[in-house]
Amino acid sequence: MEKKGIIIGASSGIGQEVARQLLAEGWTLGLAARREELLLALKAEAPERVEVMTIDVTQPDADQRLIQLIERLGGISLYFHASGIGKQNRTLVPDIELRTAETNVLGYMRMVGAAYRYYADKGTGHIAVISSIAGTKGLGPAPAYSATKALQANYIEALEQQARQRGLPIYFTDIRPGFVDTALLNDGFPYPMLMHPEAVAHDIVQSIKCHRHVRIIDWRYRLLTSFWRLIPRCLWRHFKL
Repeated sequence: MEKKGIIIGASSGIGQEVARQLLAEGWTLGLAARREELLLALKAEAPERVEVMTIDVTQPDADQRLIQLIERLGGISLYFHASGIGKQNRTLVPDIELRTAETNVLGYMRMVGAAYRYYADKGTGHIAVISSIAGTKGLGPAPAYSATKALQANYIEALEQQARQRGLPIYFTDIRPGFVDTALLNDGFPYPMLMHPEAVAHDIVQSIKCHRHVRIIDWRYRLLTSFWRLIPRCLWRHFKL
């Protein structure tokens, strides 16, 4: 399969690091995000193998712009969705909750749905997304983030089931990292078990190569989420986070 892919949310954090590692492996990439200047800096690292486009997933034309970027690449074998926002919101500030839902739900479904329809029309492909361990249980410190990440995981699972029922040769990978040392967590809170973006990106790239269905990163978070799942709701509501 030709190594061509698109990364939505490539301007920083995990998306940026995955882009670098794929470029090092010879991929041709379409990189998209809201901040074009950061994308152009990545393009400078491999100008002959990178196309960039400004895409805001919350805008109604974002899916159309995605298709335009795919056409500029001459088709893709990988769609990687790394775009997302999230904040702790213990006082439930309305704007934070609604902006999180707009990006992580409406924007996510708009873009992943467009990639799915593209592959359904054109043939085989791979859709990989970053959800989060935060979708495992409802987390009081970040209600909207936790809820939207649960939706993302369920949505990709539903698409995988639908694709199999329709006989579509589309692969799906749900990446669920724990806390990663990126700007997303730059809110002054002392997050435990922070992981380096480079190591997380390496795990993601390997997971995509192996067509993993679900990948929790890393082993500490696999143990943690296994424990979380065992806690009944009557006890979870008293759990301090």
